[in-house]
Amino acid sequence: MKNIQLSRRSALGAAAGLSALSLAACGTSGPGGSGGGGGGDSAGYWALSGEPNETITKDTVTAFNELDKGTIELTFFQNDAYKQKIRTAIGAGEAPTVITGWGGGGLRTYAEEEQVDDLTDWLGENTDVKDRFIESVWAAATVDEQVYAMPTGAAQPIILFHNKTVLEDIGAEAPESWEDLLGAIEKAHSAGVAPISLAGQSRWTSMMWIEYLLDRVGGPDVFAKIAAGEPDSWLDDAVVEMGKKVEELLEAKAFVEGFESMAADSNTDQALMWSDKAALMLHGGWTYGGMKSGGGSFVQDGRLGYGPFPTIEGGKGELTNLVGNPAGYVSLSSTATDEQKTVAKAFFAEGLMTDAVSEALIESGSVPVVKGQDEALAASDDADYLQWVYTSMQDAPSFTQSWDQALQPTAAEELLVNTEQLFLGKLSPEQFAENMNATLEA
Repeated sequence: MKNIQLSRRSALGAAAGLSALSLAACGTSGPGGSGGGGGGDSAGYWALSGEPNETITKDTVTAFNELDKGTIELTFFQNDAYKQKIRTAIGAGEAPTVITGWGGGGLRTYAEEEQVDDLTDWLGENTDVKDRFIESVWAAATVDEQVYAMPTGAAQPIILFHNKTVLEDIGAEAPESWEDLLGAIEKAHSAGVAPISLAGQSRWTSMMWIEYLLDRVGGPDVFAKIAAGEPDSWLDDAVVEMGKKVEELLEAKAFVEGFESMAADSNTDQALMWSDKAALMLHGGWTYGGMKSGGGSFVQDGRLGYGPFPTIEGGKGELTNLVGNPAGYVSLSSTATDEQKTVAKAFFAEGLMTDAVSEALIESGSVPVVKGQDEALAASDDADYLQWVYTSMQDAPSFTQSWDQALQPTAAEELLVNTEQLFLGKLSPEQFAENMNATLEA
């Protein structure tokens, strides 16, 4: 997932319990940045290194520090090192004032252990701050109806991409229903091209399929209950039906031959699209930039298409529902001093997602998570794509967070293991549901 919060795998890798790498910081804006919360009228902020987010974050902090509202002391860490260091720092009561995170299951843990502040009342007193953001990005920042994080950066929904040339050649259109999808699969086989490009070895790529399948079958409430840890929520009939849809795809040989040995890191799945060897690919919005830079004139010539995941007859999920990465998130450490919290809240209100930040995100090929970007998006070289993503985000009745972010780390790893087995045909839908339900009892 190539986004402003780094690639999806680097951003989510620790959900599987990765061991720590070097804990050395990659850079700091001042001596207080390498410690915890800063001191006096300063607040520490730990962020992730890597472009383009590193430059955008540096510029954001520099601009805020010039407002004379206090000082943000910025430290950058490589992603894997950060995951371990932040957990250690929070557990020891030595967290920076501003904590970078991803919402979802990790945020729930912090909230339940009172390690981050509840921002609900503050946002209620500063409605202009909350109202600036697209409504759908708040769900992953919310635990038991209380808000514990601020959205930041860019949204990256999962999108059903298609090769317009291939679809035209095989006599198919971008599918908007399950029947359309099965028809396109059959026509692709008849024409000798892969129906769907999937780098299944990476596991999370297959997970994207079941995320949408469950939504389209049962609606977003099914996974919402799972993420909340409700007893036996994985045993919902919609989960089993989701698994049966996977079986239907496998029986139709929907995925490119050898998908189970293809890894997303190699971008082979994207290459099949731009080389006209595959008709469809379900992937995150971050791959748009990769296909534009690596696919020759594929994107520039208008051969790349994009659209929503198909609906399923009799299902409860709407065509406009999204899944993916709603935003990046930052939280306020509960152990920070009142002075540090005051600086951090001023940063949240006046520095975090300014017009200048939004402009930088758009220039990088991403869609900011704030309202009022129509004019800037329209002026972009990637206007058609970015406007479509932006409109989709605003119109989405539901934007479900990627499951391996939304779940607790141990359950997220079990999800990836069982998803792989389901797509290899080694688990029945019922076994998948039972195995995942056991994680609720662990």
